[in-house]
Amino acid sequence: MTVREVYLRGVQALKMVADDDAVFVCDCLLEYATGISKTQRLANPAKEVSKDGQARFSSVLERRLRGEPLQYILGKWSFYGRDFFVGEGVLIPRPETEQLVETANMHIRRGGYRVIFDLCAGSGCIGLTVALENPQVKVYLFEKYDAALYYLQKNRDALGVKNAEIVQADILTYTPENGFYADMLLSNPPYIPSEALSSLQLEVQKEPRTALDGGADGLHFYRAIAKRWLPYLKPRGELLFECGDGQGAAIASVFREKTAAQTVLYDFNDIDRFVQITV
Repeated sequence: MTVREVYLRGVQALKMVADDDAVFVCDCLLEYATGISKTQRLANPAKEVSKDGQARFSSVLERRLRGEPLQYILGKWSFYGRDFFVGEGVLIPRPETEQLVETANMHIRRGGYRVIFDLCAGSGCIGLTVALENPQVKVYLFEKYDAALYYLQKNRDALGVKNAEIVQADILTYTPENGFYADMLLSNPPYIPSEALSSLQLEVQKEPRTALDGGADGLHFYRAIAKRWLPYLKPRGELLFECGDGQGAAIASVFREKTAAQTVLYDFNDIDRFVQITV
């Protein structure tokens, strides 16, 4: 079969399962399975695809048709201009989270911060990126689950991050040692209400429930951070959270009596996606 025939077969199959990004996904899978890029496909559509290449493409296409996230199939995904390894058991980096990192970078430089905690670190896309963009800081990344820790450690090593330390810990029960304080807390915690999990897209349901389930109202982890982690934030320190659509005001209210200022920040789609707390 030619590359054009293989490609069109893939696009047609993906469209049948209502994959809105069928063309993009097919190009990614084709290059991953055969090494033939989009540019090469367009330049030489009559190029023959080897039997092994066809078999590999059929295999990854079938995985996608069963709802496996594209990022898991490819094994890595771009975030803030860098590739992060991802796979089953870790939350997939998303473009809106880059805005959280951008905001953190600005505040770190403005405030002269030196110690950063990344809670529920997952793949490390937030904390490791902050560490790389701010070599003067020390970032501690807290993560509970072994599967996520595997990718967190792999990403730290692959990116050569020297100013980041990984701590295996459940942020709901862990207590930092005395004298262990941060200038800034960063977190993209689980924030989807438990009852809403079953209504998520199939591919999102393939991501770890532990990285999605925020309890009955989605605010369980924010309350726990307010109770357990605020005492380990230095005076005039800051917290930056990612949150779900419509949760900003409720999260701000969790911290209102304990902190000096709470600000709901909006993403590029005008959705309340982040909350900034100042001690």
